[in-house]
Amino acid sequence: MYKILANTIFLGKDVHFLPECHSTNDNALHLVRLGLAQEGSVIICHNQTKGKGQRGNAWESEAGQNLTFSLVLSPGFMDISEQFYLNMAVSNSIRKLLVDYLPHLEVKWPNDLIVPGFGKIGGILIENMFSGKEWEYSIVGVGININQLHFGSNNAASLHSITGSRFDLKELFRLLVTQMELGYIQLKKRKFDEIKSEYLHSLYRRDRWDSYLAKGEQFSGKIVGVTREGKLEMELANGENVTFGMKEVAFL
Repeated sequence: MYKILANTIFLGKDVHFLPECHSTNDNALHLVRLGLAQEGSVIICHNQTKGKGQRGNAWESEAGQNLTFSLVLSPGFMDISEQFYLNMAVSNSIRKLLVDYLPHLEVKWPNDLIVPGFGKIGGILIENMFSGKEWEYSIVGVGININQLHFGSNNAASLHSITGSRFDLKELFRLLVTQMELGYIQLKKRKFDEIKSEYLHSLYRRDRWDSYLAKGEQFSGKIVGVTREGKLEMELANGENVTFGMKEVAFL
């Protein structure tokens, strides 16, 4: 059972533990709509059976071996156009903790956590709810492979499979939520330049020529940054600079 966190200011003061669920994001949204969850609430699941990833992909997770949880945030202090800074702040916070165990951990745009040479160890899915031009809530879904050793995909890995060590899920959960609260406070202080600089510093494939696929055609490109709206900025072999939205380019 995951308990209310004593070492945070507001995150994790309301913890909903689910033995099994389809998706913690879906459950978090349901609780928000019922008025049973508010900013700082955390929904964590022992066995998430239909976790969601970016681009509509499924998130594979073995029961009791990993961390799958969602945070409820209310970033109404930000303009809707600034929403990708929330993505960057969350990515930075998780990486800041896990890099102690995985020194080569990088963030793959927009929100995957990857260790080059081993594979993807985690992902973040943020679902924002707006009322007109007002930001109501954000559901921040986090899935991190901790102790799982066997995966259906050959590009997935875990802390255990990479380091050879098993980890205490409850302790890592406590540390993660604490670090994510610090990142959210940094966001509230509008330290956008610091947040973006840190995100770009750990961005997978940045300033490196590699192969990509867009509109059915393979091409060579170099990631140079991200826009305010969260689009990927890339330099092409002909010197042209282009941007891509989330579903417009694939990494090869």
